[in-house]
Amino acid sequence: MAFSGLFLELLALVLVLELSHCLDYSDALSKSILFFEAQRSGPLPSSQRQNWRGDSGLYDGAAENVDLVGGYYDAGDNVKYLFPMAFTITMLSWGAIEYGNSMAQLGELQNVLDAIRWGTDFMIKANTGPTTLWVQESYLHDFLFLSLNLGLTMQVGDPRADHNCWERPEDMDTDRQLYKVDENNPGTEIAAETAAALAASSIVLSGVDPGYSNFLLRRAEALFEFANQYRGSFWKTCPFYCSFNGFHDELLWAAAWLFKATNAASYLDFIERNMDKSVPTSEFSWDNKHAGVQVLLSNFYLSGQESLAKFKDHADRFFCSVLPYSPVNRVSTTPGGMMFVRTGANMQYVTSTSFLAAVFGDYLQAATQTLACQDYIFAPDTLMSFALNQVNYILGQNPLGMSYMVGYSNYYPLEPHHRGASIVSIYEDSTPVNCVLGFNEWFYRPFPNPNVLTGAIVGGPDRWDAFLDWRPNSAQLEPTTYINAPFVGLLARICSLYNFF
Repeated sequence: MAFSGLFLELLALVLVLELSHCLDYSDALSKSILFFEAQRSGPLPSSQRQNWRGDSGLYDGAAENVDLVGGYYDAGDNVKYLFPMAFTITMLSWGAIEYGNSMAQLGELQNVLDAIRWGTDFMIKANTGPTTLWVQESYLHDFLFLSLNLGLTMQVGDPRADHNCWERPEDMDTDRQLYKVDENNPGTEIAAETAAALAASSIVLSGVDPGYSNFLLRRAEALFEFANQYRGSFWKTCPFYCSFNGFHDELLWAAAWLFKATNAASYLDFIERNMDKSVPTSEFSWDNKHAGVQVLLSNFYLSGQESLAKFKDHADRFFCSVLPYSPVNRVSTTPGGMMFVRTGANMQYVTSTSFLAAVFGDYLQAATQTLACQDYIFAPDTLMSFALNQVNYILGQNPLGMSYMVGYSNYYPLEPHHRGASIVSIYEDSTPVNCVLGFNEWFYRPFPNPNVLTGAIVGGPDRWDAFLDWRPNSAQLEPTTYINAPFVGLLARICSLYNFF
């Protein structure tokens, strides 16, 4: 039985490799990085390539006399949420750590570093004191629109007001609501995720800007102490991106990245004392970091840190629950082959899990190890085969023949659920588009978006591979930074597999 499992997966890998030759992964990589420039908030640099975008959010933080200009809008709205933003930076950094050489050979490493630093610069601003972190910035209408369209139960203010707001970030004219965590109102999961992002990015930037890298690392250590000392979950008071998974995964995640960045015994000790908080899982996302922790720490175990064996065991169980051929598979697959976790931005699970599969496969390969799922034994190449299948599906090898990355190939979504992309650029028409006008004239407009949101990966099709390219269909049409972030590193790895240099 063990050999039959291995044979099936090797056969699948050969077929995937043959089908993949017609895809241009280097072009997809370039575009996946370019998407982040469309999500920028603040004054845009002269090097801005998504040139339909303009400056925005130039007074963010002014209501509380803090400078919160910059950072990224999380998705198709004009909101800045630190929790998913920090996860985005952690994943971009992890991709650069693992596959930075490939990025450099493809001429994209500097663009990735710029994307990372755009996020870390904002996170430093948001951390205005040892126990203060500004975590969300929005205007009321955004919360309402997202809560209605994503089926969330949380609402802020009058839901009817949301139906009158759809505007470019450059035209924002409503008050910006600010939220922070501190010792009196803790948000351990957000503070720990920010610590993880700063620690991971400090590794990436150590060779190009040692002073800045060291500064990020010191902030990461301080934020970890804050997160650990003042424990409490932000979900009790948060308006959006509430973590219902608890904060223990983020504490382990932050400690793991700090251990990788410093090799300090104190972080290893924390991990060992808290490893009982690691639990088996079948998903990896901005809210659930367990699988990421398990894969990251598996490499330390495979390199000789025997005390971390539990994380390797949990990583094995994660992939056994994900791989379609596994006898203990728990994750659904659409008829066309896409892994399906849940409705609403399902592609976030596809890209994040596929990235982990590539990384874990490389870790196993380097240690000459295999993956055991009961009596099935899978070679490391099995994990790359799985990742390739998912990437190819996203880029167009699916029942609809559609690329779910905007601007890639000749057939891709034309109506992404994205305020900035769906309204004429201020450089074509500078007349302000207010909430009512934007909604009435642009939101339901039955035509392609006037601005191509190049590189954005949308939420994706349903469990039956069906997809409706209609702007109000936010569950399938809305892109996010945390869908793209793991895809960047994954594409760099695939480019090295096919020797795109």
